[in-house]
Amino acid sequence: MQAVILAAGRGSRMGDLTKGLPKPMLEVAGKTLLEHKFDNLPAEVDEVILIVGYLGSVIHDRFGGIYGDKTLLYVEQENAVGGTADALWQAEDVLRDRFLVLNGDDLYSQEDIARCIAPSNEWQLLVTKMEETKPYAKVIMDKQGIVSEIHEAGDHDGGPGYINTAACVLDTRIFEHAPVPKAPGSSELGLPQTMIVAAHEIPVAVHGVAATGWFPVTAPEDLEKAEKFLRRG
Repeated sequence: MQAVILAAGRGSRMGDLTKGLPKPMLEVAGKTLLEHKFDNLPAEVDEVILIVGYLGSVIHDRFGGIYGDKTLLYVEQENAVGGTADALWQAEDVLRDRFLVLNGDDLYSQEDIARCIAPSNEWQLLVTKMEETKPYAKVIMDKQGIVSEIHEAGDHDGGPGYINTAACVLDTRIFEHAPVPKAPGSSELGLPQTMIVAAHEIPVAVHGVAATGWFPVTAPEDLEKAEKFLRRG
C-alpha cells in the first residue's frame, strides 16, 4: 500500500524555526516530525510519496530513497498556495488503488492509522472529538459514522463535535473528479471538500474513524506540548 505525506509547506507560524528548514523536519523528542510518521506507518505501507515544496531538497538529502523497509518517492508541488487537493493531484501519476494521506506536520498513532487502512472498498477519514470545534474543520456524520459534510474553521458556529485530522484513506477514483476550492471564491483547492464532492458523485461512503491519539503542530509552543503527547504514548 502507498502513503502520501503532504510536506510542501513552510509553516509560517513557526517563525524563525523554519527559516532554513521545512516544517516537517522540525524535531520532537529527538526525531523529526517526518520520522515519527514513518515509524508509525503499518507494515502494509511499503511506499511513501512525499509531496515537497519549500526546501524540499532538505528532506531528500536527509532520507534519500529508502527509510527502513519503505521506498520513498518525491513529488514537487510548485504552487505553494495551491492547497491540499492540488498537493495530492501532483502524485496522481504514481498512485495505485487505495492509499493513505497524512499531513506532514501532525502526529498520529500507529493504531489509528492501522484502523484507517483496514481492508475496505470505502473511504476513511480520521476524526477526533472536541468540546469546541470552532477553530477547526468540523465534520458532520450520521449515527452510523458516515461523513456527509466538512465545514472549514470560520464556516460553522462551533460547539462540540468531531473535527478533521487531515488523515484519510482514498483510492484513485478521486482523480476522476475535479478538485474544488477550499471555500467559495478561493484559489486554494481543498482535499476535504474535494473528497466529499467526489464521494457523493461516485458514490462511496466516507467512514469517520475516531482517533485515539492525534496532535497538530501549528506553532512553536506546540513542540514542547508534542513531546508530552508522545510521552503519554
